[in-house]
Amino acid sequence: MLVLGIESSCDDTAAAVVKDGNEVLSTVVASQDSLHARWGGIVPELASRRHIEVIIPVVEEALERAGVGVDEIDAYGATRGPGLVGSILIGLTFAKAVSYARGKPFVGVNHIEAHQLAAFLREKGEEKETPAFPFVSLVVSGGHTALFLVEGFTRFTVLGQTRDDAAGEAFDKVAKLLGLGYPGGVEIDRLSREGDPRRVNFTRPYLERGSLEFSFSGLKTAVLNHVRGLDTAADHGLSPAAVRDVAASFQEAVVDVLIEKAMRAVASTGVGSLVLAGGVACNSRLRERLGDAAPKGGIKLFIPPAHFCTDNGATVAACAYHSLKKGFSDGLSTDAIASWKE
Repeated sequence: MLVLGIESSCDDTAAAVVKDGNEVLSTVVASQDSLHARWGGIVPELASRRHIEVIIPVVEEALERAGVGVDEIDAYGATRGPGLVGSILIGLTFAKAVSYARGKPFVGVNHIEAHQLAAFLREKGEEKETPAFPFVSLVVSGGHTALFLVEGFTRFTVLGQTRDDAAGEAFDKVAKLLGLGYPGGVEIDRLSREGDPRRVNFTRPYLERGSLEFSFSGLKTAVLNHVRGLDTAADHGLSPAAVRDVAASFQEAVVDVLIEKAMRAVASTGVGSLVLAGGVACNSRLRERLGDAAPKGGIKLFIPPAHFCTDNGATVAACAYHSLKKGFSDGLSTDAIASWKE
């Protein structure tokens, strides 16, 4: 079965053709980073307008790279939520319209669930090991930070999630405090390699004893107060070395919390595998530290390639495929869900 997946939950317009839920025949992403960089963050109205401009070329390129025509597509999947409602509606409406015109089934996908299926994707002709069910997944992105127990391709149970800022959101906000570029997470990751992660001892927000939930707003405030103190003391702004050290120390605090909670979730569920997913899964320090911690705890770790961690159409197509295999599809009345609660 060939499924065309479309993702437009935030500022990336993406489309992919996936065969039988795992073989990626093509994946195309049109980034809006340069559009939003001058504002230091995503402007929802601008994001929606750009999706309208590029959705058709992106889909056409995905079909061309896959070497298939639109008549060969068996089904369509598109992100239904969560995300920016204006952005979601562009991809969702496009997918519904094409599925109606072609008389093919359509599925509205929760793209947070879709992220977790990245571990099962493979390039054409590639052989790879995939996680066995059940497993724990840690989804870390700009808008979401959560732990799930995954018992099947369509069975996701939330174990814990953020109470306020997601980790990726905190990265972007701290980057803005430090006067770095956008997207902030990439800049902090880059600068942290030259900084001292022990220079500033930011308190780790572990919350209540045994909790699997997250909270990064207090850590963000701690960085703000520290930066203001340094700025006042220097009376002329932070030195490049100070910026690198603050970035590294902040990143280390976030990574410590993510790893502690993930290891706790695996232990409490008794599973043997952990999947890391979401845009922040591209962070080099998180990948390195988790790669060290998991084997020591007897945990098999699965981290997808970076291009399957960030928002993409391939994971959406895979999620739609497995819903269809269970006999589920959506109708044309399916609407966008900005805040999708499990």
